[in-house]
Amino acid sequence: MTGNPLDEPLRKLVGDRTAKVLGEHLDLHTTGDLLHHYPRRYAERGELTRLAELPVDEYVTVVAQISKADKRTYGGGSGVRLEVVVSDGSGTLTLVFFSRAAHAHAHRLIPGRRGMFSGKVSVFNRTRQLAHPDYQLLDADDEGEAAVDAFANRLIPLYPACKQITSWKIAQAVETALNSLQGTGWAGVGEPLPRELRQTRGLAPLPEALEKVHRPRTKADIATAKDRLRWDEAFVLQVALARRRAAESALAAVPRRPPADGLLAAFDARLPFTLTEGQRTVSTEVFADLATDHPMHRLLQGEVGSGKTLVALRAMLGVVDAGGQAAMLAPTEVLAQQHHRSITEMMGELAESASMLGGSELGTKVVLLTGSMGTAARRQALLDLVTGEAGIVVGTHALIEDKVKFHDLGLVVVDEQHRFGVEQRDALRAKAPQPPHLLVMTATPIPRTVAMTVFGDLETSVLDQLPAGRSPIATHVVPAAEKPHFLSRAWERVREEVEGGHQAYVVCPRIGDDEDGKAAAKKADDAERRPPLAVLDVAEQIAAGPLRGLRVEVLHGRMAPDAKDDVMRRFAAGEVDVLVATTVIEVGVNVPNATAMVIMDADRFGVSQLHQLRGRVGRGSAPGLCLLVSEAPEAGPARGRLDAVAATLDGFELSEIDLQQRREGDVLGQAQSGSRSSLRMLTVMDDREIIEQARLEAVAVVAADPELTGHPDLRSALESLLDEDREQYLDKG
Repeated sequence: MTGNPLDEPLRKLVGDRTAKVLGEHLDLHTTGDLLHHYPRRYAERGELTRLAELPVDEYVTVVAQISKADKRTYGGGSGVRLEVVVSDGSGTLTLVFFSRAAHAHAHRLIPGRRGMFSGKVSVFNRTRQLAHPDYQLLDADDEGEAAVDAFANRLIPLYPACKQITSWKIAQAVETALNSLQGTGWAGVGEPLPRELRQTRGLAPLPEALEKVHRPRTKADIATAKDRLRWDEAFVLQVALARRRAAESALAAVPRRPPADGLLAAFDARLPFTLTEGQRTVSTEVFADLATDHPMHRLLQGEVGSGKTLVALRAMLGVVDAGGQAAMLAPTEVLAQQHHRSITEMMGELAESASMLGGSELGTKVVLLTGSMGTAARRQALLDLVTGEAGIVVGTHALIEDKVKFHDLGLVVVDEQHRFGVEQRDALRAKAPQPPHLLVMTATPIPRTVAMTVFGDLETSVLDQLPAGRSPIATHVVPAAEKPHFLSRAWERVREEVEGGHQAYVVCPRIGDDEDGKAAAKKADDAERRPPLAVLDVAEQIAAGPLRGLRVEVLHGRMAPDAKDDVMRRFAAGEVDVLVATTVIEVGVNVPNATAMVIMDADRFGVSQLHQLRGRVGRGSAPGLCLLVSEAPEAGPARGRLDAVAATLDGFELSEIDLQQRREGDVLGQAQSGSRSSLRMLTVMDDREIIEQARLEAVAVVAADPELTGHPDLRSALESLLDEDREQYLDKG
């Protein structure tokens, strides 16, 4: 749709200079972008923000009252410094100005005045301060009267800002935009929500919502605006996903129906255990999808150790049975090698084709393809794929390269999909003349609303049952700073596990080599926090100290691939007692004899990551033990996260805690999509009901009008809220 004033470039509204700053630093380019840059919060006249909670090293805007102002000299009287203390009852903040600025601001910044102050929070002599902050006084003086009028009887919007442009300058730009649109009666501004939807849900028109979110008179105004704007985001996103699902189901794929007496049946017959009820249910769903003539798009969520790999392997064998090939894409070489090893072990002689010595008549070759393979092995693997000799390939990003050709690719399995960019997944799917079936696996539990929002174009299966014989994992927090003897006891427990014939992991946040050390030193704030513990240092200390005499080895991402594989092989074979590693062991590593894990500086990891790591122990019949070592203070939020991990083995419960502490954009794969998150008002945890209702409404609209010809404003909103990159991300997800 043309002529929508929200699509006007900002330079026409606020001038080139301000438009350049808004575009470069806040990614705001049009009037619509600016009006969808909502206030982060609202300050009330008379209300003072909590200065005690200001984050160091972030740009903030505070509303506070000046309690003290002093001019001091330094450098033997040659320099002048103005120190202004502002207060809010919960704490104080010092504003400092030097030299000419000290003289220039002294006559305005006097005790009793209230203002908005903006700058980067730093710490000097253990005191939080803003150096040379921007400010706007909110009480009557020559320049403040206009501000008082502007803010009279209203809540003060405080916007997400940056060093280059303050909150109130953004507010001024927003005022200009609103005045301009009001002057034309909001002519040409489209309504993305269908009229009947707005009426049934009692939602405000878009102009009213934008007016109230930026110029609220009451808190009820803010609630009205947010209700409407959340619906916009949820509905537009769900329409995009519904259109993707409709487009995918219209594509043609080769149905893959395995015969009753083929490779899959032979594999099932040799399994030494029975499938769990969950594995049977999910397998039924997968095989039903594979039998259809449009591509399967399924997300398989499984708790750590729930047997996802077995479900995926049975799907791959079914496709091979039906004459196709299957590819499994893993994010790391360690994981690709581990998958290849466990698949060939589970299949036995079935992992070799009939043409190979000792191979089964029903068998198929299983090949590995990684970037570090030797030329001869690589050439043979490529040949096996193009001739169809290999029915199954397990690999890393190396699978995506142009030279990799398949005889008949029927199924792509993507493990830990959040570690891949969309282009990589799409490139692998493009290696078949017709779209292959897609099974996406993740061991990171995803709350239902996130699955509906992020993976809305995938059908979802959940494995939440552990296979028989799996042992529970006991998890404890080890407060190393308050109770150092607890850490000594932790090392004793590791020794006890090893003496009992088992093995242990010790996980550290960083490697500890030169390159890693420079980065850590640069990041660490000496006054606040020491650098995180490192694999190489901790391995040396425990091998010489509490674990002396045990076979201690290290594993990290900067080791040569052969060295990594060698260490993992020896650890799996029981030739290493304690493996000190980074998070390279987080997913897929399966050593049933490993029963203990000590995670150093556990507060430096996310909740879901700790749950993933913990899943590496307790994979056999002996109970698992996970010790979370931390120096975080007992009452702090970091310790609260660790207590939550220790309190439950329910990954879905932990994923919700994790999500509450992360930005929505991260959850929505912002890094993978290469674009700004489209969600500015909607939060996937708090707005479940809206997301579910929006999904139903979106499905109905798309079913009735797939091209949205009767909804031009909705089409326009799709183009602006979900730019091309983002829509492709959803498409390929």
